[in-house]
Amino acid sequence: MKKIMVLCVIMVLCACVSSKNTGDKWIGKSKQNLIKSWGTPIRTFDNTTDGEILIYADQVYEKDKDKDSRMAGPLSWNYVYIYVDKYGKVVLYRNEKQNYSPQSIDSDKLTGMGLLTVK
Repeated sequence: MKKIMVLCVIMVLCACVSSKNTGDKWIGKSKQNLIKSWGTPIRTFDNTTDGEILIYADQVYEKDKDKDSRMAGPLSWNYVYIYVDKYGKVVLYRNEKQNYSPQSIDSDKLTGMGLLTVK
């Protein structure tokens, strides 16, 4: 019984270690390396004197149970916001699920959030 408990604890710890967000490895890396790996962002915003915000988006689809086709789901977009400082280094990222298209993102709201400032 003790062996089973130890095995369960080890499995949980391994799961926690492997669940680290993929964006963590990009903090401190250059914008050019990020674009080489991820491709061109779907949108880019100037973040005043702090740098810029790169936006990557994927539309979420649900598989139709009766057919082979896919349709947009209730949360239709997964966004990744990459914040790059004025030196071209990635300083922050965040994931977000929204039901609006990338064309309707409000750039004033994004730049006004002040997420590039380091505390």
